Parts: sequence; C-alpha cells; structure tokens
Amino acid sequence: MSKNLDDFRKRVKQKLKENREAFEGKYKEELKQLLGLSKEEIDKITPDATDLETYENLITIVKEASRVNLSQAELKKRIQDLGDVAIEISKLIPPLSKLFV
Repeated sequence: MSKNLDDFRKRVKQKLKENREAFEGKYKEELKQLLGLSKEEIDKITPDATDLETYENLITIVKEASRVNLSQAELKKRIQDLGDVAIEISKLIPPLSKLFV
C-alpha cells in the first residue's frame, strides 16, 4: 500500500509542476480565458456531452502547448485535430480565435 501511495504522490507532484508551468507559459492568458467559459457557453455550440469532452481535451492541448511553448501553427493543428467542436470553442477565446481567421 505504501508503494501505491508513494507512486500517487509522485504523479500528483509531477502534475502540479506541469500545471504551474502551463499557467506560466506562452498561452497562459488563453488558458485562463478557456477555463473561464461557462457550461452554458459551451452548450451553445452543441448540447450533447461530446462538447464537454472536447472542451476538456482542448484545455489539455492548450495547457501542454503553453507548458512547452508550442508554436501557434502547431497549436492550431492540434486544435484542428480535435475537430469542429474544438475549433468553435476556441473561437470563443479572442486570442485563440485569431488562429482561425
């Protein structure tokens, strides 16, 4: 049991470090705005559960892009890979919407 707890603590410590790096990284403002969207704003895009899953995946992409200082072109490609719903959610965030003009 102690080994599992130690592994858990290591994983949490690593995730906390990654989160701090993301919120200090290149896309920190985009990430803050993305996290500030309400469920209602997201549901306007599509009312089923896929939009929330896509939203979570989009947050993950932007967090990691911020953490590693990914180029805008590469971020745009990663968002496009998530599909139309992710692109529409991105368009709600002014700095991200500029990627799709």
